[in-house]
Amino acid sequence: MTPLRSVHATKVDRRNQPAYATAEAARYLHLPPATLRSWVVGRHYTTRNGSRRFEALVEPASEQPLLLSFWNLIECHVLRALRTEHGVPLREVRQALTYAERKLRISNLLLRKDLLTDGGGLFLDRFGKLVDLSASGQLAMREVLAAHLSRVEWDGNRFPIRLYPYLATERSDSVRSIAIDPAVAFGRPIVARRGITTAVLVERYDAGESLTDVAADYDLTESEVTQAIVYEQAQERAA
Repeated sequence: MTPLRSVHATKVDRRNQPAYATAEAARYLHLPPATLRSWVVGRHYTTRNGSRRFEALVEPASEQPLLLSFWNLIECHVLRALRTEHGVPLREVRQALTYAERKLRISNLLLRKDLLTDGGGLFLDRFGKLVDLSASGQLAMREVLAAHLSRVEWDGNRFPIRLYPYLATERSDSVRSIAIDPAVAFGRPIVARRGITTAVLVERYDAGESLTDVAADYDLTESEVTQAIVYEQAQERAA
């Protein structure tokens, strides 16, 4: 099966263009920068038997300089669900992804909308067996992945086009006011309804303007401005 990234090889797709430094991407995804870096470039670690290497799971859009694309953000968003919600070793994720590509002929599964259906279901079955999850554990994993995938919008070809990041480390599936869209504001976090960057709103609020005035100037609700501030502050704490 042709990898998703090659489908649009004849034209430039901004979703697959280098756009985010790892520290910036880590803030957007609420991940430790060292964790995200290990996912995209790998790392060496020491064992009793000497030095070992953890190979990267995500191929960055650019290695020199190291920059991630929007699609890389989506891949890491899904990995976050698999890793941080369940605490399973990533070597099993790698084995399951290899299984999906070689046996099921599904490439770039972490970018696919059908991660929880058809071949994606077979991938999760394989993954559950690799990590020895109970039936209830596998069900919980599917629910977590479904929650994370609900934060992604897809185009007609099942390519990710927009991510609604969590406002804080705890999940709140009902809140989708903040978005990352590679077609708006160079892919920086925005208030989804109006396309205003969250950074601009926070700058004005920190300068002493009231929520009411900031909201009125951009035709936003005070709740939307508040959510932008909450999201930006969560990024600052994670930095």
